[in-house]
Amino acid sequence: MFDAFVQGLRDLGWVDGRNIVIEHRSAEGNVDRLPHLAADLVRVKVDVILTGSTPAAVAAKNVTGTIPIVMGTSGDPVRLGLVASLARPGGNVTGLAYDEDLQTIAKMLELLKETIPNVRRVAILANPDNPVHVMATRKVSGAARSRGIRLQLLEARGVQDFDVAFAAMTRERLEAVVVITDATFTRYRVELRDLAAKSRIPVIYGQRLYPEAGGLMSYGVDLRDCFRRAATYVDKILKGTKPADLPIEQPTKYELVINLKTAKALSLTIPQSVLLRTDRFID
Repeated sequence: MFDAFVQGLRDLGWVDGRNIVIEHRSAEGNVDRLPHLAADLVRVKVDVILTGSTPAAVAAKNVTGTIPIVMGTSGDPVRLGLVASLARPGGNVTGLAYDEDLQTIAKMLELLKETIPNVRRVAILANPDNPVHVMATRKVSGAARSRGIRLQLLEARGVQDFDVAFAAMTRERLEAVVVITDATFTRYRVELRDLAAKSRIPVIYGQRLYPEAGGLMSYGVDLRDCFRRAATYVDKILKGTKPADLPIEQPTKYELVINLKTAKALSLTIPQSVLLRTDRFID
């Protein structure tokens, strides 16, 4: 995603080391580090801050009300108090907003049910430190019940909690998993893939990065495209536009990605109805 942002800048004439300097900071999956990293960027007096997750956007907003902040992605910035409205942000924050809301998670459950018709017991893996996850999981039980699915919430704050979560899935005989998109989960997607393979449990994720890394399937927006679009916000701000005057964009294109090799390893036959709607296959 960072590479997509850099390429987006390059397409607009901004080249790192030539006419722009990029100060890159990463919490390396530890959200507790975000406030310190955001404060560090304020100290070095950057002109714009790009954030790559909801917690990062909140951390940046908490340390500056003046430096423009561009969200590469964020969940419900209005409810989180980051902006006044999507059409008129009204402060120093703008960019793109996307979260796996009730409708998106319901679609993920529908795809699981269509792929595995007999599925009844499904886990949803969420990060309790992610405010978007807290909001989403409160609403999703009804969507699961309407599809004949009993949903069980399992929580993980980081990679250290994955083993416990998957052990609970095995113990409770859960038949499939929905993993809500989270920056920490994405960073450790290989570990999630390995645990899913070891447990022989089908998992649907919210980003195509997961099936690209060997996960079964994903349904969600192309976040790399979001970060390419975020570059246009940075371009406009560097040319004098105020973030308060740049409406928040929301992605409109969703994609379904399936890793056929993983499906075969799980002895899953993907129904034709799902195959016909798939945007990308990974062999």
